[in-house]
Amino acid sequence: MEEGARHPAMPARLGGNVCLDFVNTVEPRSSADAVDYLSSYHDLVGWSEYAQIIDSALARRLLSEAARRPGAASATFAWAMTARDALYLIFAAVAGDRTPSADDLDTLNVVLAQALPHARIVPNVVGFLWSWQESDDSLDRMLWHIGRSALELLTSDDIHRVKDCGRNGGCGWLFLDTSKNGSRRWCSMHVCGSHEKARRRALVRSRHSTARGG
Repeated sequence: MEEGARHPAMPARLGGNVCLDFVNTVEPRSSADAVDYLSSYHDLVGWSEYAQIIDSALARRLLSEAARRPGAASATFAWAMTARDALYLIFAAVAGDRTPSADDLDTLNVVLAQALPHARIVPNVVGFLWSWQESDDSLDRMLWHIGRSALELLTSDDIHRVKDCGRNGGCGWLFLDTSKNGSRRWCSMHVCGSHEKARRRALVRSRHSTARGG
């Protein structure tokens, strides 16, 4: 499924990066009535397949392992949600030109430390790439990809392109602004952008009506 496409049971992938799409699985971020698309380990696996960080065969194996070890699957899911909250706070701080907290960075560092023993450098046609043990069906495997994504973004020149959706009282989603002039303001022009422009037009009409005594 192409990036930005929406699965009927999953949020649109508008972050421009796997780790940002992961934190955007809560909508809207700033509301007490937010919809959380991930409520179980099963959902986590489904989202990971949707985000194309695992394939369907691995998804089936992980769900089979989760059925065999439900306690471990629940613990993995709880840890994934802790990691998601930390990643949100890290990148929201970055988007706001603030320094992330040491606690949140420590959480990411634990994710990376857990992933590293499973990493492998393998050759390909143009050199080498970072891969994972193909036979490893660890329940937290999707977090290896998410952690690596966060690491690469935080240490890249693109870190200054991370933004918070500018919709007034809106979704709070994070995204990577890849526009040439860095002018993107909303996670989606079609959704939050249109909503914000409509809100502003209504505000202008209201002001004009008040000024005319209407």
